[in-house]
Amino acid sequence: MSAPEPAPARPQPLARAHFRRFRPITTRWMDNDVYGHVNNVVYYSWFDTAVNATLIEGGALDIERGAVIGLVVHTECHYFEPLAFPQAVEAGVRVAHVGRSSVRYEVGIFAAGAARSAAHGRFVHVYVDRATRRPVAALPAPLRDLLETLR
Repeated sequence: MSAPEPAPARPQPLARAHFRRFRPITTRWMDNDVYGHVNNVVYYSWFDTAVNATLIEGGALDIERGAVIGLVVHTECHYFEPLAFPQAVEAGVRVAHVGRSSVRYEVGIFAAGAARSAAHGRFVHVYVDRATRRPVAALPAPLRDLLETLR
């Protein structure tokens, strides 16, 4: 009989220095749940917004006509401090891993100006051909170039 595996380390808030790009996020009245803080599902929307806006603004993703699109295949989030409307929020993005057709992003959600993340998680895209929805053989050069700036 093998020894039990040790429990994984409990996730901790991350410092701003862990992330490469930041963007402001505007909270909305509807983001708050009945407990008076931003509902957990909203954080996933912020991840999606932060990653895709970074790619679009960087010229690496054309959501209307591009031959290659990213499909989300995995997300996870760890929560540390509540956020609430009308609080100002910032999302930090970095690239943790680049594969043949996939990218793992790390996204941190911060109260504006805070030193540590109120929440952070992972967001994985598999890049596929728009028409066939099959994974691409290699990430397009403009995407790879932008991803390198986010490592």
